[in-house]
Amino acid sequence: MRAVAATAEVEATRALGAALAELARPGDLVLLAGDLGAGKTAFAQGFARGLGIRGPVTSPTFTLAREYDGGRLRFHHLDVYRMEQLEEVVDINLPELLDDDAVVLVEWGDAILPAVPADFLEIRITLGEGDDDRTFELRVVGPSWAGRLRAVSAVLAPWSPPEASA
Repeated sequence: MRAVAATAEVEATRALGAALAELARPGDLVLLAGDLGAGKTAFAQGFARGLGIRGPVTSPTFTLAREYDGGRLRFHHLDVYRMEQLEEVVDINLPELLDDDAVVLVEWGDAILPAVPADFLEIRITLGEGDDDRTFELRVVGPSWAGRLRAVSAVLAPWSPPEASA
């Protein structure tokens, strides 16, 4: 299943992330893809907020991973932009993170697609005409997220682009 959402400001991107986080379950994997400056970190900040995590959420570009507790689920926020080889994914031990009663969100997740389990939500973010305009294309892969299709569609409704509802 594919779905589309659009935002026109950074706070709306965070709000979209927060709304989708309401659907998150332990063991979920969310992969974000998009150009530099597309809004992956802003989305991740909102996602963390939607999980009930307080305090700053920053991009783990130079640390590879950050773990946040204090919400309804533990949140592992990864950024694989600096990974040069797919084999490096083994070093982050993704299966263990997913078994941690946590949700894992990976910025630049498209870079590790061949190494992830076949059950995830992929979100591709593209830049729009205005400075803060963003389009989000969501793709559900696997049974866990497929079982939440109606819920995902309902969550996206406030952010449906005009051409998607016509």
